Amino acid sequence: MNTATLERSQTGSSIKVIDADTHLTEPHDMWVKRASAAMRDRVPQVKMLNGTRSWVIDGDKSIGTGAHPNSAILKQGGKVRDLDTFLKLQFEDVHTGSSSVKERLAVMDEAGIYAQIVYPNILGFGGQAAAKVDPELRLECVRIYNDAMAELQEESGQRLFPMALLPWWDVKQAVRETERCIAMGLRGININSDPHTSTDADGKPLPDLGHEHWYPLWEVCEDKDLPINFHIGASETAIDWMGQQGWPSLPRDLRSGISGAMLFFNNGKVVSNLIYSGLLDRFRKLKFVSVESGIGWVPFLMEALDYQLQEIAETKSFDKKPSEYFKSNFYACFWFEEGRSAAETARKVGMDNVLFETDFPHPTSLYPIDHLENRLDGFTFEEKSKVLSLNASKLYKIEV
Repeated sequence: MNTATLERSQTGSSIKVIDADTHLTEPHDMWVKRASAAMRDRVPQVKMLNGTRSWVIDGDKSIGTGAHPNSAILKQGGKVRDLDTFLKLQFEDVHTGSSSVKERLAVMDEAGIYAQIVYPNILGFGGQAAAKVDPELRLECVRIYNDAMAELQEESGQRLFPMALLPWWDVKQAVRETERCIAMGLRGININSDPHTSTDADGKPLPDLGHEHWYPLWEVCEDKDLPINFHIGASETAIDWMGQQGWPSLPRDLRSGISGAMLFFNNGKVVSNLIYSGLLDRFRKLKFVSVESGIGWVPFLMEALDYQLQEIAETKSFDKKPSEYFKSNFYACFWFEEGRSAAETARKVGMDNVLFETDFPHPTSLYPIDHLENRLDGFTFEEKSKVLSLNASKLYKIEV
């Protein structure tokens, strides 16, 4: 596929925009209505816990005190931009497009978006919340989520493409679930970025993603040309909305702003470790996506990795320079960076390695979603076609 397939019409752009990162506000009955009778009271659900409406797993463990919908878009339109107000929102307050396929498609049509990649909320961006319970329930939660996402993709007419969650605490189960999700038509996996900070089902420490422990999973992903996505905040150590980054003297909303910005750089840590692990000399065709991390840090980090390898680790060598692995094996998503500076950065990153997202319906998302092509006014039309559509189309096998 080339840019000739997306010619500019006289009335406006005909680019079929693929939004590379959005989120689902999970309906309250999503797990319950699909669970077996034995698991129905244990799977994630919303109920009162200690006097507070909460998302609860295994009957009494909170995975979302307050049952927050993780959407800042109000039911009648408009967006909440104040943290305290945002944290008080309930499912009934927010836009139905946050959770409903029909209404989500209407939002997309209004914004000129052809397709969206979809990530979870309640079980964590990397499925880390499921690790709080026993192995049988863990697996049931992940399988039900993926079943629901396959149904959502089908209901959307192949316009919403959720990334599959994995039971990453058991690599054999992860391989089986990956194969099952491929058979259901899902187009990528979403993985915990720091499994080595967790334990397996037997309580034993897990190795990091560069260890041979994970080779069976990478073999499947390489063989099936399946992208591996790691979203910011996709582990217990990576996620930090309020806490450690901002100084104690700052008010909560400003501390949250700093923490949210610093999350982007945590993905740089994952990229760096994947490259320095040597994994990509063994699995040369793997594709990793850094989701919701922006792109501004990429050129500097790649230059720094090249320099550090040469200056303090000259006894170590890889088949390529670290920066070259990014262009052959990685993608990064951006949304708020715009104009000529974004175009210059994207050219340094590699125009074939950049995806565009909106992060709908999260607090820092683009909303209202309009004039998407105009946000990229520093890009040529051919570059816009790649960033807004063709790169994601090729990566996720979405027909445009």
